[in-house]
Amino acid sequence: MRQAILDRQSSAMSQIGLDAVISCSPEGFGHVTGFVLPSQSLMRHRHAMAIVRADATLSLLGVDMEASTIRARAPSIPLSVWAEFREDPLAVLANHLRDLGLSHSKIGIEMDYLPAGDFARLQASLPMARFSAIEHVLARLRQIKTPAEIVLMRRLSRIADEAISDSLAAVRCGDTEFDIAAVLTRRIFELGAENFKMMIIATGDRSQLPNVRPTSRVLKRGDVCRVEIFAEIEGYQAGVCRTAYVQERPQMAENIWKLLVECKYRILEQAKPGASCRDIYEDFIKRLEKLDLPPIPFVGHGIGLHLHENPYIGEAPVLGRPGEDAQLEENMVLGFEPLCYRTGYGYGMQNKDIMLVTASGSELLSDHTKTDGLIRIA
Repeated sequence: MRQAILDRQSSAMSQIGLDAVISCSPEGFGHVTGFVLPSQSLMRHRHAMAIVRADATLSLLGVDMEASTIRARAPSIPLSVWAEFREDPLAVLANHLRDLGLSHSKIGIEMDYLPAGDFARLQASLPMARFSAIEHVLARLRQIKTPAEIVLMRRLSRIADEAISDSLAAVRCGDTEFDIAAVLTRRIFELGAENFKMMIIATGDRSQLPNVRPTSRVLKRGDVCRVEIFAEIEGYQAGVCRTAYVQERPQMAENIWKLLVECKYRILEQAKPGASCRDIYEDFIKRLEKLDLPPIPFVGHGIGLHLHENPYIGEAPVLGRPGEDAQLEENMVLGFEPLCYRTGYGYGMQNKDIMLVTASGSELLSDHTKTDGLIRIA
């Protein structure tokens, strides 16, 4: 049980007049409990829910297939189990809420995750309860990391960074993208990650493509190589990207990289509590103009249980609220990525890191690899 997060939810309920909050998404469940269920994100019908009441007490709902995992991780938390293929999980949830005295209450629930048909059945089972969307409130609470979350994000950042560094050091000209992937995936697990998401290995002209998987393409002299991976533990993730060249730097690579490094340090310098996300982004775009590089819609974003979280360091700092700026706050963790996919020279370059907003500035969490110069593949 994560008491600091339960207390935050309790405080938010008091402010908006709710009696309970139901977190039904994998990231919502994980935020409250501190663990994720392997099958929840793979099969949406396998509902797992965390019910937090206004007094910050927690109870859980889970499928019978995952009941042993839940009990092992949260042995003291009340759990209602629904039988897969034999019971309607929403009917079991309704009974659970009745047992908690919430059948006539105001309840927040993640409307952006729960399927419409499931929500309709829940409403029909509890006609006197009043449900409202709570996902925007929970997402806002997740933006500010607890001390334990910061420790985990620092660990994840260094795992991803070191794994990429080791994979680039292990390959040579004539190896393939699959060879990079083989070392990278092995090292991610050896360094302590439980899983990974969105592994990108893009070499040569493929380095211009944003999100591509490794192929059998052979590394050639003069290639640019973009390698990115998101290391994952307990549903939390940190993504790092590094750029290398094979034996010989291609045309303009050194100049473009020097500019991206300048942008990296400038973002770290600007990032502090109260800083405008749009101002940081506009400064980045102006710097790209020095080499006539095309703009991108954002250069950073919150990260944690979601791959992308608010705020964005971009032209739309707050998703769903166009025209509104956002300010950085202490204990936010963000991925930031000075990049240009279409440099005009047949390759793309990216330098993605993870930073923590501190009381007085920022801290680079992905600090294993020195990126002031381009990495060389022999």
